[in-house]
Amino acid sequence: MSLQKLMEPEAGTNRTAVAEFILLGLVQTEEMQSVVFVLLLFAYLVTIGGNLSILAAVLVEPKLHAPMYFFLGNLSVLDVGCITVTVPAMLGRLLSHKSTISYDACLSQLFFFHLLAGMDCFLLTAMAYDRFLAICQPLTYSTRMNQRVQRMLVAASWTCAFTNALTHTIALTTLNFCGPNEVNHFYCDLPQLFQLSCSSTQLSELLLFVAAAFMAVAPLVFISVSYAHVVAAVLQIHSAEGRKKAFSTCGSHLTVVGIFYGTGVFSYMRLGSVESSDKDKGVGVFMTVINPMLNPLIYSLRNTDVQGALCQLLVGKRSLT
Repeated sequence: MSLQKLMEPEAGTNRTAVAEFILLGLVQTEEMQSVVFVLLLFAYLVTIGGNLSILAAVLVEPKLHAPMYFFLGNLSVLDVGCITVTVPAMLGRLLSHKSTISYDACLSQLFFFHLLAGMDCFLLTAMAYDRFLAICQPLTYSTRMNQRVQRMLVAASWTCAFTNALTHTIALTTLNFCGPNEVNHFYCDLPQLFQLSCSSTQLSELLLFVAAAFMAVAPLVFISVSYAHVVAAVLQIHSAEGRKKAFSTCGSHLTVVGIFYGTGVFSYMRLGSVESSDKDKGVGVFMTVINPMLNPLIYSLRNTDVQGALCQLLVGKRSLT
């Protein structure tokens, strides 16, 4: 029997001969690996510290007990989770000089990555809806964005994100991996794994495009329409200070949306490319490391309430009113 026949999966079965994958990582030379380790460790600590500080400020500062900051606190939790799914494992591999990851661990990493990324999509949409209600319909804002609605939006976001992540993970288990096992990336993701499959990936790729329409395009359209109404409403504000404050809070959110969706489109709308490149790794770094690290800075840099709460939190003088 030929080697080719041994490599071909039998009809009607799911035979995955690959028990582990080799993640090629960001760099190959030992000198550069040391530099990457230090940079990633620094980025991880800064991200954890920054996002937990935002979360603590939202929880303990009465001024931040508002819907906008409730969603911001949830975003901080997502950022901590997103960077934790990828970076600690890569730091461990750099320390141990072992680049392998088991098949099951790879699937787990992919599931949690898509769970958190999907949640990000819906949470950013909820934040846009919050700004729309606050600026365009201020008289009914407190009733239409009460605590029950906030929790329902977050719960619905988690449900949709979980369904999406589970669907992709199950679909990936139907593919056969019986040949090359080198993943040209530093974490497990769909485009790179599709390239290693020795069975057809057409159905899985179609599923990814359909999910992208639901998880990315639809929320992006909703966000764009919401902010079109917001801009129109803000331009009607006579006070220059009022316009500045409105644009300040919306500008931070739009910056995060632009970075998040820009990197996401580059990653998942290029499935026709033959092989992964260093550009994919760069985009991956942006999605899993840079974005979570920048978000606390973006939201606090132009928001005096967050700045004040963080200062009071750091010096231990939280307002009692």
